[in-house]
Amino acid sequence: MPTHVAENAAKSAFFLPAALSTVVSSSCRAGLCPKSAGRPEKDYAFRGNFVLQDLIANGQSMRTVSLPRGRQRLHAMPTSAGYEVRENETYDWDGRRRGQTPFTVLQHTISGSGQLRYQHRNYRLQGGDTLLVLVPHNHRYWLEKGDRWEYFWISMNGEETLRIHQMVLSTAGPVLKLQPSTIDHLADCSLRLVKGATSPGAASAIAYEAAMALYDDVFGSPAFAAELSLMQPVIDHINANLEKPLPVSELAGIVGLSRAHFSRSFAESEGMPPAEFVLQQRLQRAVKLLTKADFLPVKEVAIMCGFEDPNYFSKVFRRVYGTNPTEFRTTGMYASIGKLR
Repeated sequence: MPTHVAENAAKSAFFLPAALSTVVSSSCRAGLCPKSAGRPEKDYAFRGNFVLQDLIANGQSMRTVSLPRGRQRLHAMPTSAGYEVRENETYDWDGRRRGQTPFTVLQHTISGSGQLRYQHRNYRLQGGDTLLVLVPHNHRYWLEKGDRWEYFWISMNGEETLRIHQMVLSTAGPVLKLQPSTIDHLADCSLRLVKGATSPGAASAIAYEAAMALYDDVFGSPAFAAELSLMQPVIDHINANLEKPLPVSELAGIVGLSRAHFSRSFAESEGMPPAEFVLQQRLQRAVKLLTKADFLPVKEVAIMCGFEDPNYFSKVFRRVYGTNPTEFRTTGMYASIGKLR
């Protein structure tokens, strides 16, 4: 996302830069007028990356979306979208310094490269990689000096969007390899957001469409279903016993694999090592208890989530969420995250 986008995009006034006015008024390509409906899903696979080329041909552009939504909360809402090329310049986003309102960033690398540090793991994002991150969270993505990064993005909030993206992150991690038809579909959504979607319902529909396109790509393949079924007994055991020790050797025994073979298979299936997955599930339970069961002392929450040492619990919690459990609860700053789990 461009550095000049307001961090709390959900509260910013809608704007479309004046430089884009001629672009918006230009003739629509392939039915991508502001009021046009999305193409049928099968067309994305048929057309290849033609819509992505439409997005690139549209030129560098961005839009921050903030529309009146009335009293009803929308379950999916874009906060910004656009296409950019960054080259040898300052471009640096820290997921712990982007405000208190939860939102996600879905950013696809078209060419060039960018860097991502996600929970103390380093990734180099190259052409074909799609980044997905939740804010607030312990991550950072940036452009190295001398590098070039061409990408398009959609940022979203809303309970359902955040829930779906949390599922994707838990399963596949922050760097995705999506099908060309999915990339084209997401490019179409980004372009339609840049060029139109001037009502809350229209903008929400496009955000939800993008979230569902991502969902289908990650969870809809037969290969994923087979991998999921293999590890599902392990995941069920983890979630049913988060308050207990869960050594990897014990988890491997559930599916009858050696520890080394299990660790490799689990990481391929769930996008992270088993120990990291267990830690993530413990923290997700902690978030839910801190936001939903405020009568429980933090020490008891730690024990219920498998952390015998409250100090270690606080340290890990701060590393991921940027605040300690007590501050998390008393400020209420992430209360909406608790609704997702």
